[in-house]
Amino acid sequence: MIVVSNSSPLITLARVGHLDLLRELFADIHIAAEVHHEVVERGAGKPAADLVGAADWIKTHPAASADEVATLRASHALGTGELATILLGRKLKSDLAIVDERSARRLAQANGLAVMGCVGILETGHRRGLVEDLRHVYQQLLANGIRIDEGILNESLADCGLPPL
Repeated sequence: MIVVSNSSPLITLARVGHLDLLRELFADIHIAAEVHHEVVERGAGKPAADLVGAADWIKTHPAASADEVATLRASHALGTGELATILLGRKLKSDLAIVDERSARRLAQANGLAVMGCVGILETGHRRGLVEDLRHVYQQLLANGIRIDEGILNESLADCGLPPL
């Protein structure tokens, strides 16, 4: 299975101690050089930077063509990492793009990519017995200042038969 990821899911999962969940679910994760730059270089000194930089199962690919990024950016107000992730997903014919931002998810889907965000990753991990206390992890997301709608978290908990936050 070929899986690409944007920056925010890597950062979010690292902040709640579940970056390795990606390896457990998918083996390898592919990221664009732009994503690596955002997480590892610009994020130097933050938890995700060290974890992502040391993860040999996260494969970094060359930067996207500036022309391709500019073409997408002309019609979609997204960051370079998100655009590069979508372009990499198309190039690799990925099975899944891990993207949290709603507009980026829509663009990825319009480009033929299946999408999942952090909540879907954590929920899948819970269903497979890899995340024991999903409710606690969602509380950690909120406590760490991760911008996510509490309603989405409660829907996920309800789908798993767990009490709301």
